[in-house]
Amino acid sequence: MQLPTALRKLRVRPIMAIWKRSLARLLHYYDQHRGSLVSFFPKLFIFFTLLNISCYWLALLTAYPEEAFGDERIHYFLLQFPVGILGALFDSLSFFITVWIAKRALKTTSLASYIAHLSVDIVIAIVATWWVLFVFSVSGWLISFIQHSPESLTTRAEVYESRVIDAVTNPTNKDSLKNIYFGVVVGISAMIPTFTHLFLSVQAAGTYLRKYAQRWRLG
Repeated sequence: MQLPTALRKLRVRPIMAIWKRSLARLLHYYDQHRGSLVSFFPKLFIFFTLLNISCYWLALLTAYPEEAFGDERIHYFLLQFPVGILGALFDSLSFFITVWIAKRALKTTSLASYIAHLSVDIVIAIVATWWVLFVFSVSGWLISFIQHSPESLTTRAEVYESRVIDAVTNPTNKDSLKNIYFGVVVGISAMIPTFTHLFLSVQAAGTYLRKYAQRWRLG
C-alpha cells in the first residue's frame, strides 16, 4: 500500500468528531469554572478591557511610536481608556454569543451545519472591524471635550473612514500598511473565537492523521 493511496481514503467525519470532542471539553471546562454570571461578567469585562488596552499600546508603539511620544502623547494616553472599555463591551457580548453558537454547533449532525454555525464567529470578527472604527471615532470625540478642543463626531468618523478607504484602495501604500496593521492588532481580541476554532480544527486533523499514519505503518 502506498501512502498517497492511503491518504485518499481519509474521511472528514472522524476529524469532525475529534473537533467536536475538543470543543465539548472546552465548553465543559468553561461551564465548570465560570461560576455565577454576576461574578463572572465583571472579570470577563476587566480581562477584555486590559487586553484591548494592551493591544492598543502594542499597535501604537510599533506602528506610530512618534505619535505615542510626540506632541499629542496626552491625547493618545487618554484614548486608551474609552478604547479599552468600548472594545471590552463588544468582546464581552460576542463572547457569550460565541458560547451559545458553539453549544448549538455541537448538536448538529452534518459537517456543513457544524461549519455554518462556527462561521458566525467570522461574521463577528468582520463586524468588529467596523466596531473599531466606531470606538476610535467616539473615543476621539470624547477626548476632544476633555482636552477643551471639541470636535464634531461626524468629522472624527470621516477621518477614520478615509483611512479605511485608503487601505482598501491602495493597500501597498506605506501609510495604508500601517493603518491595516494597527487595525488588525487592535482587533486581536475580537479574533480570539475564530482563532480558537481554527486551532481546534487543525488539532483535530493532526490527531486524526497521526492515528491514521500509525495504522498505515502497522498495516
